[in-house]
Amino acid sequence: MSNRGVGDGTQTAAATAPGGAPAPRPAPRPGRSGPGEPSPETIRTGGEEVFAALAERYRHELRVHLYRMLGSFTDAEDLVQETLLKAWRRRETFEGRAGFRAWLYRIATNTALDFLGGPARNREVALAVDSAGSPASSALAEVTWLQPYPDRLLDLAAPGSSEPHTAAIARETVELAFLAVIQHLPPRQRAVLILRDIAGWSAQETADALDMTVASVKSALQRARTTLRGRLPERRSEWGAATEPSAAERSLLRRYMAASRDADLSALALLLREDARQTMPPHQLVFDGRDAILDLWRPVLEGDAAWGEWRSVPYAVNRQPAAVSYVRRAGETLFTAVNVDVLTVVDGLIAEITTFDPGLLPGITPTLAE
Repeated sequence: MSNRGVGDGTQTAAATAPGGAPAPRPAPRPGRSGPGEPSPETIRTGGEEVFAALAERYRHELRVHLYRMLGSFTDAEDLVQETLLKAWRRRETFEGRAGFRAWLYRIATNTALDFLGGPARNREVALAVDSAGSPASSALAEVTWLQPYPDRLLDLAAPGSSEPHTAAIARETVELAFLAVIQHLPPRQRAVLILRDIAGWSAQETADALDMTVASVKSALQRARTTLRGRLPERRSEWGAATEPSAAERSLLRRYMAASRDADLSALALLLREDARQTMPPHQLVFDGRDAILDLWRPVLEGDAAWGEWRSVPYAVNRQPAAVSYVRRAGETLFTAVNVDVLTVVDGLIAEITTFDPGLLPGITPTLAE
């Protein structure tokens, strides 16, 4: 529920958690050359329509790559278009040594670094506070620009057998906690971590893409992994490479939606861990603990100040279970979307609720009839 009361587990499925022995890497990984790559001559002389058709093949996975770099879906959407325009304008420089796909990833990564380095886009993590106004530690609350990414669009970046060179996008590489933590890394460390541990590039390839030395790439990666080990949830390395919510998570989501619909705080309490948290980017508030979350919900579900009738529709973002919540206020005929709640489930209970404005997400119906 959103705005209630207010207007190394770094490795992917292809590698182990930090400290473990690396697992064999499938080839090719995201960002590496794949089958059917165009020749340099085709890119340089094929004309705008040919270039656009070839580049469009990679639009969705480039958008996911930029999303990891930026933590913002809308910024990633803007920068993927800028990346493809830059690639078209620079097509004469394409030599084909690393492949067209890797060339696009290099342009996208450096476009993101330029964006993050601009004076108007300097992003400093915020100081989070709890409901009493005391300082709190929460990567999700501190990254005020964090936005969700719909699963249906993640699926477009991993179309499976029709594009054998693409890899499935596992939860561990797009889960909100991971995205929030890597936003705390300096941009160049973040780029190194993503290219090495998610895109599967070698140290030399990463150094070439970022105009760094191999030694500096290795150093940046080590520092990034150390930061992640200290900030990611302890159990994260046990999640595996899930690409959609589990049956148990979907069942829990249905009970969560029913508790909201029925204004049943007792039912909600049974779904929450005692140490559960709720955050609401871009607000810097952390509602820390089951009791704090129930206190947040109580005035909008119960009593004279209750917002009205609630309805929820299941949704999925960042490979996590989610629900779009709608309210029909007194005297209104339609239910209006008010928030998107994304759940993190640990041991069968809700450990984190991250709440977003539904206007951030494409394709959400703004109103529902009875």
